[in-house]
Amino acid sequence: MARRRYSESTKRIITLIIGLCELILETVVYAWFWFGRYYPELSSVRISQDGYVLGNGIKYTMNGHIVVLLIYFSLLFFFSRTYGGLRVGYDKPLDVFLSQIFTLLIVNIISYFQLSLMRNWLVSTGPIIQVLFIELALSFVWTYVVDFLYKKFVQMPRELLLISGNHPTDDIEHKFGSRPDRFHITKRINIDADMDLLKKECLSKAYGGVIIWDIPTQKRNELVKFCYAHSVRMYIMPKITDVLVRGSDQLHLFDTPILLLREYSIKIEQRIVKRFIDIICSLILIVLTSPIMLITAICVHLYDAGPVFYKQVRCTVNQKPFKIIKFRSMRQDAEKDGVARLASKNDSRITPIGNFIRKVRIDELPQLFNILKGEMSFIGPRPERPEIIEQYMEEMPEFAYRMKVKAGLAGYAQVYGKYNTTPYDKLKLDLFYIQNYSVWLDIKLMLLTIKILFTPDATEGVDENQITAMKKQSEENEN
Repeated sequence: MARRRYSESTKRIITLIIGLCELILETVVYAWFWFGRYYPELSSVRISQDGYVLGNGIKYTMNGHIVVLLIYFSLLFFFSRTYGGLRVGYDKPLDVFLSQIFTLLIVNIISYFQLSLMRNWLVSTGPIIQVLFIELALSFVWTYVVDFLYKKFVQMPRELLLISGNHPTDDIEHKFGSRPDRFHITKRINIDADMDLLKKECLSKAYGGVIIWDIPTQKRNELVKFCYAHSVRMYIMPKITDVLVRGSDQLHLFDTPILLLREYSIKIEQRIVKRFIDIICSLILIVLTSPIMLITAICVHLYDAGPVFYKQVRCTVNQKPFKIIKFRSMRQDAEKDGVARLASKNDSRITPIGNFIRKVRIDELPQLFNILKGEMSFIGPRPERPEIIEQYMEEMPEFAYRMKVKAGLAGYAQVYGKYNTTPYDKLKLDLFYIQNYSVWLDIKLMLLTIKILFTPDATEGVDENQITAMKKQSEENEN
């Protein structure tokens, strides 16, 4: 029996309802504890089993109770949206559940301090922990059951037409092929085919969209305008100039639209706020993570009696060199030949201790001192070594664009890419951050960075074949 194919609007409504239902259920758990087993000294009069009044709690009207629950629901909604916890059916169930873990953890911590503020003293942690674990169990079951039902009855793989240039399509096919539940490339056509034939093929009802991959600008523009005019969905790989223009300001000086692409990326007032956040957050985190850093230092030293820290010259804003500080994760002779090279997949130079601290990002903690000194920021393009920068810029001169801002502990490319994402794709991700900078974007990326600490493929090394292929991509894609 053939499944019914739902429209995009219907699927979005279904997804929204699914997400809201989960948040409502989690709020019901909180409400159950609030009105019943939760802190009675805050929500009601306390009466013993013998009928004696133990003390008056805060007296709420029904509106007061509703406000408390609405605050909790609003926090759930905000952090679920930020982390992607509402994307059941779209993202992998493990990613959605991981997002929910961080959402529930943060919301319940905030709620705990909110309750303590109401009481003017710290309340017991037992009930809030119970709420957290019940919600986590509910979220786990809900995510996997709903994901199964959604993919079985609602979502069907979108049939796609791939229109490509003269370069290999392995990379883009691999990316879309990694999500067989959402995408299926049905047919492939080269851009050198007759344009009228291409346009006719795009209008075929056999496809739910068109992938426009690595084709010359003139033909791409013609094809994009045609597909847009006929309401055909498009998946387009942007070029660097597309990313730059997307971050421009729209002006209304004359009777025609004008886009202003500034010579500087982040305004002076934004830099001041960004530096203030860096100083405050780095000081707080240095204090909070000092026990972890002490234990890590001892483990690294005891393993092979070598140095604890690894200092390496990297480049920050305007390609200014500085020494980055990390916990040593490789053997002492990892680069005894003096040749700079990226960590590869299953790199034998990485020690067992180093393998662990790299996976959970503990090796990056000493960079908090780089941030405090002003050499780095919390959010920004990751700093590269001068030798590797020169190597990339030989084939990709635009790589220098990412050094228009201060280097960061984490960045847009780290949140939305992987360790082994090609430099060309990382450059476009970093440029998107630079051209669309806001303090809110920094805060959002800080929150999302916590999530990627527990994402295994975010630390995956670079394949040897990929190192060679990535150098050629820029010039080909910009033609």
